[in-house]
Amino acid sequence: MFIASSRAQSPQPFIGADMIVFNAKIITGSLSQPEASALAVKRGRIYSVGTDAEILILKDNNTKLIDAGGKRLIPGINDAHTHVLNERSYNYTVRWDGVPTLKRALEMLTEQAARTPEGQWIKVIGGWSPYQFKENRFPTIEEIKKAVPNRPAIVQYAYNRAYLNDLAMKAFGIGTSRFPSVPGTELEKDKKGNYTGVIRGNTFFFVSFEVMVPQANDEEQLNSLIYAINDMNRFGVTSAVDAASMIGFPQGHSQIDILARENRLNLRFPFIDLQFGDVTSPSLIDAEINAITKKSPVSPGENLHPTMAHGHEYQGTGEVLRLELHDHENFDRPAIIIDKDTMRYYIEKDITKLVQRRIPFRMHISYNENITPFLDALENINKKTPLDGLRWSIEHAETITPENIARVKKLGGGISLDTKMALHGEGFIKTYGLEKALYTPRLRELVNSGIPLTMSTDAFRASTYNPWVGISWMITGKSVSGTEILAKDNRLTREEALKLFTYGPTWFEQTENEMGKIVPGNLADFVLLNKDYFTIPEDEIKTISSTLTVVDGRVVFGTGNYSNLAPKLPAILPAWSPLKYFGGY
Repeated sequence: MFIASSRAQSPQPFIGADMIVFNAKIITGSLSQPEASALAVKRGRIYSVGTDAEILILKDNNTKLIDAGGKRLIPGINDAHTHVLNERSYNYTVRWDGVPTLKRALEMLTEQAARTPEGQWIKVIGGWSPYQFKENRFPTIEEIKKAVPNRPAIVQYAYNRAYLNDLAMKAFGIGTSRFPSVPGTELEKDKKGNYTGVIRGNTFFFVSFEVMVPQANDEEQLNSLIYAINDMNRFGVTSAVDAASMIGFPQGHSQIDILARENRLNLRFPFIDLQFGDVTSPSLIDAEINAITKKSPVSPGENLHPTMAHGHEYQGTGEVLRLELHDHENFDRPAIIIDKDTMRYYIEKDITKLVQRRIPFRMHISYNENITPFLDALENINKKTPLDGLRWSIEHAETITPENIARVKKLGGGISLDTKMALHGEGFIKTYGLEKALYTPRLRELVNSGIPLTMSTDAFRASTYNPWVGISWMITGKSVSGTEILAKDNRLTREEALKLFTYGPTWFEQTENEMGKIVPGNLADFVLLNKDYFTIPEDEIKTISSTLTVVDGRVVFGTGNYSNLAPKLPAILPAWSPLKYFGGY
């Protein structure tokens, strides 16, 4: 229950807390004070934590009091690797995240086709898995064509495959020179040699689709990002590292800049940057250096948000450092192994420039076979141009070995894992076998190693933006289908799993003393959960969401008794948006 303000105690000037949350089950993340029942917020930071009696005396006539009703309160979820800025057309997409049956998923397409105006597409772009459905299978191309006969339709599964109906194939020009030719792409044909509409490929092929479909206008893009962020807040996400946008800084950040200047950015938004499409530079690294030092100067760690700490903060470059070195993440296919000499040559050439300029970097590598030559090159760089504490990380690292974990740690790097196996583990098993899947990734060894470690979603295409799906997988060992895909000795405790989504990210963002714990002096980012994460049955963990999400001491999301505290959202644009009818997750 929410109490608007306390009674005035005296006519003295305001000296109390801006906000007090009491009657809560607080897990602080701090060894010195692991639990509490109340906290006080002032000027966007937590300034006291303790019992109800200790904290309620800090109220004043302007203090906002929030009764937690005995609910569990945790530090805000920090998604250390996601792709929010690529969701400028979020409102154009039918989200299959969390849909329980394929039957319902197909019905959603038919319903949306009936309200989508001519000239627009029906799109399902990632975030789902065939293994989440009761039917435990992919849709067929025939089912999709039947569901949407009157509008172009694309249903994309991660960055692995896509289903196009006849109108979409015609619009894309399949079979003509207009259709992008990308190595490794397979266009399925039937027995008569006709294209079926099923396409298998890797990341860059599917990225190319983005510029070939109708685009949201500027107002719709801003609206889409507001709702994408709100859906993240719904699951308790209070901070998210944007792991590079298809449109680089600053152009790709125009809507985030508007939200920041108007104080409507409802999560902290550190970002890494990538300058795709700069034909004037010989490499992505040169393009990045040129962009941030000459075209749009910004320093590593510089916050572009006018009022919120770490609100819109440049954190270096990645996750793709050179297209030739990208090993993708398609578990339905054998691993893409990069030539070792090619990896060593380009990494030494490119990363030396970053180290000299003290620009942090992140490198997407999924497979250990590619991690080894990458580390060979870093060790050579470190001898000539010492890393000297520069923060860097390997992103994903699904099959990293203990030997390479130790090498990363010795070089002062970190490892940013993700929760894709929760959605795509069965595909991994089909390709590599159950025995390997049981230790992919090596969660227990990574946690025990003491290496800087975080977990992320890698949303919105490769996986869902709901972190609780992955948290459940880490604890139960079960994928979205209910299949056990993590060995019992490779699972984490509830405390360990939550830490990877709260305090773990802070090393990567250089905020260890400001975020990830409910302690005095830390930024006021916290979440009141709809269920008690620490006491509910394991199988319910994946159903957790937020009832109240606070960022920088501001309520950004609320349901039930707290719904009147949340900021009023604008009307969803466009009026025919799937989000208006189906919601997000």
